[in-house]
Amino acid sequence: MSDERDTGGERDVRWIMEVLPHRYPFLLVDRVLELVPGKRAVAIKNVTANEEFFQGHFPGHPVMPGVLLIEGMAQTGGILALHDRPDRLDKLVYFAGIERARFRRPVVPGDQVRFEVEVLVARQSFSKLSCRALVDGKVAAEAVLSSATVDR
Repeated sequence: MSDERDTGGERDVRWIMEVLPHRYPFLLVDRVLELVPGKRAVAIKNVTANEEFFQGHFPGHPVMPGVLLIEGMAQTGGILALHDRPDRLDKLVYFAGIERARFRRPVVPGDQVRFEVEVLVARQSFSKLSCRALVDGKVAAEAVLSSATVDR
C-alpha cells in the first residue's frame, strides 16, 4: 500500500522560512505536521502571551485577531502551493478571495492552533482551499480561500 504523504515528515520553522517569505512577527506557522502534495497540509501555531498583537487586542482580555487566523490558514496553503516548486524563490502567493469565513470560538494565549488545509482547485497560478483552524479539536475559524501565485 503506498502512502501519499510527503516522506519528509514534520517540518520545523527553519524549513518553513525556506518556503515562505514571511518573517517575525508575521510568520504564523510554527511547524508542518502533514503534507500531501497537491491535496492537504496540516500545520500548527503555538499562541503565546507575548505575541505583539495581544498588547492591543484586547488589553486585559487577549484574543487572537480573526484576520490572523485567516492568515495562518493562508500561510499553510502557501506552504502547500510552494514547497515542491523548484522556482519557489521567484514566486509569491497572494490572496485572491475569502469566502464563507466564520469564527466559532476565540483563540487565546496558551492555545495551539491546528491549521488544516485541503485543496479544492489547484492550477499552476491559482488555487482554492477549504481551511479550518482548530483548538483542542474544536473549530475556531473556517473559510474557503483563493490565491494567485505570481512572480516576485
